[in-house]
Amino acid sequence: MKKTIYIAALVAALAPSAALADKISLAALSQYLNQLGSAKSAFTQVNPDNTLSKGTFMIRRPGRMRFEYDAPNPALVVASSGQIAVFDKKSISGPQVFPIAKTPLGLILKKNVDLGASGMVIRHVQEGPSTKVTAQDPKHPQYGNIQLVFTANPIELRQWIVTDQSGNKTTVVLGALDKEAHLPLSLFNQTAIARDLSPF
Repeated sequence: MKKTIYIAALVAALAPSAALADKISLAALSQYLNQLGSAKSAFTQVNPDNTLSKGTFMIRRPGRMRFEYDAPNPALVVASSGQIAVFDKKSISGPQVFPIAKTPLGLILKKNVDLGASGMVIRHVQEGPSTKVTAQDPKHPQYGNIQLVFTANPIELRQWIVTDQSGNKTTVVLGALDKEAHLPLSLFNQTAIARDLSPF
């Protein structure tokens, strides 16, 4: 319960003070995502078991994303080259690898995001200062969905909730996005990361 209250307070702190705002159109949100090149932010993650993780989030669109988790969490998650690799920095084995296309995150990492595409958006609502969009792959709804939360003036991505194939929900709350951050491609090179983490 305390963790739920903490996240609610965190989201409220990140949102603008205006109580109400106009719902942002899908076209405007698609344009925002397509124009989002590189960005970096602190993040807080609420895991399916309600535990909390924190770390640093990086995105370099299209196709690249990285989550560096703070200790004691040994995880490092890197999306690039069409796949998501989950590294355990304490393990001697290689990463777990999944196709990006089979996860809801693939919807925001695509080269051309079009939230208005037929069947992609299953919910588009305004709640207080936030516009919330729930999207899924219309051809593969079994892959789960992602709810994106935006604020306006200017448009900013604030958080998302991923619901996976099993119905488990993971919430990621972002801090202020640093869109001037220099993010070299090496940060997303899964082969090089695996080599650097290998004890052999």
